[in-house]
Amino acid sequence: MLHKSFIIMSIAAAATAACSGIGNNPFFGEYQTPHEVPPFDKIKAGHYLPAFKEGMKRQAKEVEGIVGNAEEPSFANTIEALELSGEMLGRVQYVFFNLLEAEATPEMDKIAEEITTALSAHRDDILLNEALFARIKSVYGQREQLGLEQEQKRLLENTYKDFVRGGANLSPQSKATLREVNERLSSLRLKFGQNLLSETNSFKLVIENRGDLSGLPQSLVDAAAAAAEEAGEKGKWVFTLKNPSVMPFLQYADSRPLRAKILNAYANRANNGNDRDNNAVAAEMVSLRAQKAALLGYETYADYVLEDCMAKTPQSVYDMLRRLWEPALRKARQEASEQQALIAKGAEPFPLQASDWRYYAEKIKVQSFDLNDEQLRPYFKLENVRSGIFTLVEKLYGVTFTQVTDVPLYHKDVVCFGASDSNGEFLGLIYMDFFPRGGKRGGAWMTDFREQHYRGSERVAPIISLVCNFSPATGDAPSLLTPDEVTTFFHEFGHAIHSLLSNCCYRSLAGTNVPRDFVEMLSQIMENWAFEPELLSLYARHYETDEVIPTDLVNKITAASRYGQGFKTVEYLAASWLDMDYHTLKDTARIDVQQHEQRSMSKIGLIPEILPRYRTTYFNHIFSSSAYEAGYYSYIWSEVLDADAFDQFAKTGNIFDKGVATALRRCILERGDTEDAMELYKRFRGGEPSIEPLLRRRGLE
Repeated sequence: MLHKSFIIMSIAAAATAACSGIGNNPFFGEYQTPHEVPPFDKIKAGHYLPAFKEGMKRQAKEVEGIVGNAEEPSFANTIEALELSGEMLGRVQYVFFNLLEAEATPEMDKIAEEITTALSAHRDDILLNEALFARIKSVYGQREQLGLEQEQKRLLENTYKDFVRGGANLSPQSKATLREVNERLSSLRLKFGQNLLSETNSFKLVIENRGDLSGLPQSLVDAAAAAAEEAGEKGKWVFTLKNPSVMPFLQYADSRPLRAKILNAYANRANNGNDRDNNAVAAEMVSLRAQKAALLGYETYADYVLEDCMAKTPQSVYDMLRRLWEPALRKARQEASEQQALIAKGAEPFPLQASDWRYYAEKIKVQSFDLNDEQLRPYFKLENVRSGIFTLVEKLYGVTFTQVTDVPLYHKDVVCFGASDSNGEFLGLIYMDFFPRGGKRGGAWMTDFREQHYRGSERVAPIISLVCNFSPATGDAPSLLTPDEVTTFFHEFGHAIHSLLSNCCYRSLAGTNVPRDFVEMLSQIMENWAFEPELLSLYARHYETDEVIPTDLVNKITAASRYGQGFKTVEYLAASWLDMDYHTLKDTARIDVQQHEQRSMSKIGLIPEILPRYRTTYFNHIFSSSAYEAGYYSYIWSEVLDADAFDQFAKTGNIFDKGVATALRRCILERGDTEDAMELYKRFRGGEPSIEPLLRRRGLE
């Protein structure tokens, strides 16, 4: 998942706080560190609010300077000047919001609550500044006569569009209403995420009877024992709602009641009628988004969002979902029948439930392919998988990675690598933060501490971060990844490569700042290589013997690659449908979240044995982040592109083909949002993408 929790123009500072003086506040000047990375070792919680406040003040003064410029509006003195404003604000925003997701503390949560409405207000102060918009409109009106280069044209178009979509053309009364809506949405977004993190951390399945561990792999038992000791329950076993704990428990635990208990807790996070309940939060957000869309002249909030995406309209999204839904649901029903047949062979048959699915799917996979995740994990030592990814990127793009040890880190578990091009040019830094902890939200994402851009003729290299929640080391064993975790690592590194190879003048157009239904293409295409035999032979080595993964295991991986695609596709599409059904609502006066969710799932015929991947109250993508609201469909939209793109490698007979890789780099990876996404793709592909490679890959023909 790509994580963009802020935009330079949209962040600013807030309320008063005990002041940390300018002299010892790292945000008040340039960083005196290698590669100008954030000085994490010097940043204290008390530095944030004063820096936000000063950053807001400085950007406001920069905007005043643009507005007060006596010269006629031009690209340089208006559009480019606005793009370059907010330098200090950028420094504090990148650090604070990234660490709020990865290393949150109660003190940081409190700071976030204090500044949220002010952040929204500052964004609106810029987007609703009439004099500033008048200058932008003037430049935009002359765009055909200015002789701008392509990237300059794109920046001008995006700036004008951002202001119009931000309410610049509204009446004074509507602008005031929009400000109130935006401020409230910002507060609710923060509250949703805090509620979910707190609810996730609050649950612990404590097991005292060793017999209840039946079926669980030793690595999971060891991790649960370590979690118990950390929780003050030494001698017991603790399982949590973090993915490395809950998902393998559902997959392997023989105890049906305990599987049901932990899935019920997982599926009802923030839906328990307590002070962490997200039902009312989600309902109000949906209502406010619909109100915002109406203010801006759109039929629904989805219409507002999708105008700026490849899909363009809700109808085009629904059309794609429907095309995939029927074959996926048919496949899922077949998988459910297979599981029910296996259950029927047992001593006490029972109807298949959602909490049974992963358990019996695993048994069928073992029976059908003689393959399970525990056979594979010894070959997927974290460091070896990382080495495999580095090898892949070098083969495709000539990029090499070297560990950097002289930069500050924000946590002891974090490691940092520098990336260099084949000609020796420094491309950027990547921090890697792999393991779960209390202050880190669930999931995996890539984000930036600094986006690539140019300072005059100098390329300013990006500083990025890859954050995951992988299975940690246990006992004498190192961190050994499940196949799903391997896929996640490849996926997030795809986002990282998109940022590292970016070569754009302006940071707002650089790297992953592309339409949301295009951005996942460049992460998902990396997944294609993860289990290809040619690459597995280079990185998948047994952590104890250093033996390369045996050919028979590789063959089993290939044979099993399509297994379970009914479940995976249906649970994902169901969540996409839920997202779209919320954001195409027109009447949002009285939303009952649970009833709406039930109607949405009934409408598409979701079978009861499968839950949507995200239910409303823990649907972080669309309620805690602004990156995927009315846009969760983008993963499958992008997958059409990535399957089609990888097909170009496959057709050459060489999955590392340099010619195709170079075209992908030059036409897409380096270009960011400097041109229309489909035009960039067609330049690489030589035509429109086909959906057929995706259907073949998922076995849904």
